Amino acid sequence: MNLYSEHYVTQKSERFVNKIWCLDNSIGESLIENKLVLPNGCFNLAIVSGNGIEVHTSKNKYEMNEGIYFCSQMTNKVLVNMLPKTKVVIIQLHTWTISMFPKYDLSNFTDAIIKIDAHELPFKFQNDSEIEHLLKIINLYFEELSNVNPNRNNIEKICDFIKSQEDISVSEISTKLKSSQRLLQIKFKASTGLTIKKYIQILKFRKSVDQMVNTDLEKMSLTEIALYNKYFDQSHFIKKFKDVTKTTPKMFDPASYFLSHKR
Repeated sequence: MNLYSEHYVTQKSERFVNKIWCLDNSIGESLIENKLVLPNGCFNLAIVSGNGIEVHTSKNKYEMNEGIYFCSQMTNKVLVNMLPKTKVVIIQLHTWTISMFPKYDLSNFTDAIIKIDAHELPFKFQNDSEIEHLLKIINLYFEELSNVNPNRNNIEKICDFIKSQEDISVSEISTKLKSSQRLLQIKFKASTGLTIKKYIQILKFRKSVDQMVNTDLEKMSLTEIALYNKYFDQSHFIKKFKDVTKTTPKMFDPASYFLSHKR
């Protein structure tokens, strides 16, 4: 049995949902300790069944027993200890997805996890739902959400600009959207918990990690990775890398992390 697996939604649902991933220790007899997760610019809905998990963020330790949890944007690595007889299914939501629900203000919500009631969610499922059933529910809901919201809001547009041009400035974004920089910054932080600058930094960091661990690519030097991702130089890249992982790129051990599969 694979502890980590990934499952993908339909193309239309992918506008709001990156993927569903699963940590399955449901038939395991041993504690799984000190596994790490890196920030990636997504929110997560975690559905925990069984004995539970312990999660350490940069701000707090969370004991997560059976239930549903909303996980904010993470800005540093997260440590996970998973008890035996436990399964966690995680719905990974894109940065802009919560902005479709303007009643939520996430300005001060990062590196944090809260338990929520199932009735707070706009789609309904059981905690022990099979992945195939959950995928069907998720696809039905988010395909309809895309249908009734064909036009992107400003948060989605900002993220699209950054993904296509990571060195874009807030000033350039404000010009494209014909909006003041201050208003864009306020709205972005309220919807994501991040500043636009921090979001750019997280995307750059994750792209760098992917290049370091992707064996299908010709081996790149740290300097090449740094320059490719618009860091000033190798030293700047190493410093920013240590800010998130608390280790250097040369000491980074991919086996200690839950890292995305290459699609």
